[in-house]
Amino acid sequence: MPRILGVDIPGNKRTDVSLRYIYGIGPARAAEICHRARVTPATRASELTENDIGTITRILQEQYTVEGDLRRKVAQDIRRLIAIGSYRGQRHRRGLPVRGQRTKTNARTRKGAKKTVGAIRDRTARKLSQTDS
Repeated sequence: MPRILGVDIPGNKRTDVSLRYIYGIGPARAAEICHRARVTPATRASELTENDIGTITRILQEQYTVEGDLRRKVAQDIRRLIAIGSYRGQRHRRGLPVRGQRTKTNARTRKGAKKTVGAIRDRTARKLSQTDS
């Protein structure tokens, strides 16, 4: 397993696929990095030479914001939105979808598990809930 920028990329996969394990690199960037480093994308990552790995690392450090720096930047951007009180910041603070998705149904990923609100109609269930609190 070659290590690039502190990330172990899988050695048994193609180079263009294994580069995607680095945060901030998708399919298009992975192909572009392989092209710039003059590495065949179909080559397995375990077959890369130290020279190839060094070239890829240098390209990533000089031309792209990836991994820790990118995570820090994204978190900083979200904190800024929350601090200025923008609509998007309020949605982040409340844990709701930020990009206009509906929330009446769905949105379970952001909202979490369902929380039942309202009266409990069944007597036995009501007695159980009162003893819990």
